[in-house]
Amino acid sequence: GAAIRPYFRGAFGLESKDDASPVTLADRAAEEVMRKLLASEAPRDGIIGEEFGSERADASRVWVLDPIDGTTSFVAGRPIFGTLIALLQDGWPVLGIIDQPIAGERWVGAIGQPTSFNGAPVRTRRCRALDDAVLGTTSPHLFSAHEADHFLSLASKVARRRIIYGGDCYNYGLVASGHVDLVVEAGLKLHDFAALVPVIEGAGGMVCDWSGHLLNADSGGDVIALGDPARLDD
Repeated sequence: GAAIRPYFRGAFGLESKDDASPVTLADRAAEEVMRKLLASEAPRDGIIGEEFGSERADASRVWVLDPIDGTTSFVAGRPIFGTLIALLQDGWPVLGIIDQPIAGERWVGAIGQPTSFNGAPVRTRRCRALDDAVLGTTSPHLFSAHEADHFLSLASKVARRRIIYGGDCYNYGLVASGHVDLVVEAGLKLHDFAALVPVIEGAGGMVCDWSGHLLNADSGGDVIALGDPARLDD
C-alpha cells in the first residue's frame, strides 16, 4: 500500500499495455516491492506477476501478484481498486489477500481458516433466492456477445435496483463480508482471480467457473463468486 498511496489522485504516469489495458507507475512500483520481499523471504518460491511476468512458475509454491486490480478505477480516483496476493500450492490457491490501500481495508483468507477483515472474522450471508440477491460485475462491456447473453439471462432473475457495476476485486471482498451475494465476470486472468478463492471460501462462499468447476492455475477466466453456494444451481 505504501508504494501505491503517493500516486493516488496524483501523477501516476499512465501508459497502455499491448492488450490496451492501462498500467501506471504505481502498478510497477507495488509489484517491485512485493517481488523484492519475496526474493528475500521465500527465494525458492515461484512468482507470477501481472507487470513483470513469471519466475520459477513450475515451483510447488507460487505467489501470484496483481499490484492494482482495477487500474481504471485507480486512474479515475475511485478507491475501489485493490492489491491481490495469492499463494498457489501445486496449482491450487491456498492463501489470498485483497488489500484496499486507500481505505485501509484488508481481507485475508487461507484454506482451512476463517477469513478475516482487518483482523476480525467475516462471513458471507445466506441468500433465499436470486430475486433477493445483490449482483455485481465490473462492466457489462467486458463480456463478449455470447457471454453477455448469459449474464443478461442471470441478471433478469435479479431486481434491477440490486445490480451494481464497477468494483473489480473490491466486489469480492464485499461478498466475503456479506454485503454482496453474487459476482459474475469473464475474461479474467490468474492474477485476477487466484486471491479471491481462499478469501471467499474461508468466509463460507464459493468461487468457480461458469460450469461450476473450482478454480486453479489451469482455469479459464469465466468466474462466479457466490456468498451462498446454494444459489449455484439457480
